[in-house]
Amino acid sequence: MTRTTALKFSVAVLGLSTTLPAFASEAEPDYHKPGSSEIIVTAPIHRDRMDLLSGASVLTGAQLTTALRPTIGETLGHTPGVSATSFGPNASRPILRGLQGERVRVLTDGIGSVDVSNTSVDHAVVVNPLLAERVEVLRGPVALLYGSAAIGGVVNVIDKRIPRAIPDEPIHVAAIASYGSAASERSAGVSIDAPIGGGFVAHLDGSYLKTDDLRIGGHALTRQGRADALASALLPSDPDADEPIDFAANAAIRGKLPNSAAKTWVAGAGLSYINGDSHYGLSYSRYDSLYGVPIRLATLPGQEQEAPRIDIVQNRLDARAEIATGGAVIEKIRARLAYAQYRHFELEPDGAIGTRFDNHGYEGRIELVQAGRGAWHGATGMQFLSRDFDVAGEEAFLPRNATQQIGVFTLQQLDYGQVKVEGGVRYEKTWLSSTPFEDQPQFFSGNRNFDAVSASLGASYGLNANWRVGANLLRTERAPSAEELFANGPHAGTEAFEIGDPDFRKEKSWGVEAVVHGKGAGFTIDASVYHSWFDNFIYDSPDGTLEDGLPVFRNFQAKARYYGAEIEGTLDLATVGAFAVKADALADYVHAEIVGVGPAPRIPPLRLLGGLSAASDRIDGRVEVEWTDKARRLSAFETGTRGFTMVNASLNFRPLAAQPGTTIVLSANNIFDVNARRHASYLKDFAPLAGRDIRVTARVSL
Repeated sequence: MTRTTALKFSVAVLGLSTTLPAFASEAEPDYHKPGSSEIIVTAPIHRDRMDLLSGASVLTGAQLTTALRPTIGETLGHTPGVSATSFGPNASRPILRGLQGERVRVLTDGIGSVDVSNTSVDHAVVVNPLLAERVEVLRGPVALLYGSAAIGGVVNVIDKRIPRAIPDEPIHVAAIASYGSAASERSAGVSIDAPIGGGFVAHLDGSYLKTDDLRIGGHALTRQGRADALASALLPSDPDADEPIDFAANAAIRGKLPNSAAKTWVAGAGLSYINGDSHYGLSYSRYDSLYGVPIRLATLPGQEQEAPRIDIVQNRLDARAEIATGGAVIEKIRARLAYAQYRHFELEPDGAIGTRFDNHGYEGRIELVQAGRGAWHGATGMQFLSRDFDVAGEEAFLPRNATQQIGVFTLQQLDYGQVKVEGGVRYEKTWLSSTPFEDQPQFFSGNRNFDAVSASLGASYGLNANWRVGANLLRTERAPSAEELFANGPHAGTEAFEIGDPDFRKEKSWGVEAVVHGKGAGFTIDASVYHSWFDNFIYDSPDGTLEDGLPVFRNFQAKARYYGAEIEGTLDLATVGAFAVKADALADYVHAEIVGVGPAPRIPPLRLLGGLSAASDRIDGRVEVEWTDKARRLSAFETGTRGFTMVNASLNFRPLAAQPGTTIVLSANNIFDVNARRHASYLKDFAPLAGRDIRVTARVSL
């Protein structure tokens, strides 16, 4: 089967699935009530979180409102096992278990974001947290059902753009507005759902965000960077430089992060037909954003210093069908399809377009959920994607390239109550091609094809009704991405010269994971430990040289070892009047080694977080302390980061007893104005995290 035939067949199957009739009918979900944080809907077979054989986290309701930030990476910053790339305040992508980029999939309602955020850390994820109803994070084997690129995990942002239920009022309005002091952040979003008769529901939504340059808790440069810049200021100026760099001025920058302001607006519309447990829907959305990338401040002669801004526009169409067949073999069919046209410009300081990125892509997915047969449950499906990606301009670091991929997968379970067994297999075929323009002889021209097979097998044992332990064995294969294969040029956004290797082989790994879920009288605990052995592991690292005034980052392949642990728990302490007082804590740690080379680059260090909360029917209060260790294990040419401690506090008010979804949140983050830097960030030496940030957020659901 050729790749064109395979993709056409996939589209035909997806289209056929949306024409099947609906049979079953159950009670509609409550439109005002947040979804349960215990049920994981991203998994093909919806399950209780305690039954999952891997780590999972859910943000919904008041917890999501308090956590919301302009980027999905920062929104998930306090989730176990999750860090963020923190490429300034506007481009922050999740890092799961020390893995990022191509090894973490960010989904919109179960399907890819169809952007270019995976190609580089300076590219924002085209996902709007303001309109999210729910965010799920899956780590471990179940994530591989969404692609071999999900070995690190999956982040699924779920919204209501394609309605799943009929509101019980003539019109349902949900709105959110927020102000954050650190960047003078002003944001607002609104969604409207209205039944229009005959089982049809119409949806409209929109949001707007504007920020100024981010306030930071100290100098932009690290102590060593300031020392280097001041020493460079004493040297004679380079007579050949187009614009001499004021090193002393760079060393003095503090209090604000230059070139970090942003403006984003999003609009969308959807229409669904709902018949009991089945629904069919379409939606359209437009995402428009202009944001600055923090300046990689030069500290040494010969270094280039730019202040790029990125102008993004994405137009996207989505379709979804969920069909309850009531059949004896297939109980439910789920289908998703997305098509997007995406472009972004990397703008020079004078507004001229330096580099243009164009990405046209589509992705589809169909799942056949089997009818239960005693202890046996399962789901089988197919997924496909296609991407045509062009980069043009003087600083194009990639050639024109195309990626097509088709995958088939199955997940099967045996549930005997006390004992649960689960196995999954995924086969994936990937075609990659590079066709550079005639004036780009530096780029590889040709094709690469890969066949990848991944599988997992796990079991869990219920010690009693409240305690379950489990273990997984995992085998994965991943095709290199176009960026890992074909990059060879300067990239203004990251201010690095990026070099790939077109001869890379498949990345392979073996992994094991053990999990514990437990709860008792007044406490809960969830923990996991994992270890992965990689062959042909792809990583990028600076080689200590400069090209075009930019540090050279090369991609390499080698054996690698990753292991780590995550644990979180809660403990009920007391009841004081109307308030239930509770303590909670989490910890996560990753150890990563490139065999024969040394520590892997940009691995988040040990983190501990503890909180104390008091909750009542109308008011919740919380204070928390987050401690992050200094980076003790450094790769070659990697600079260290100091440890830091942040203190945060929040108050959550529900002013309307009959409308628990209407909340007002007042929070103070980084109360002591710490100058903190995430070790996983490429810009950690030039772009600290936000300083003290006082936030007010109001969410209304009527």
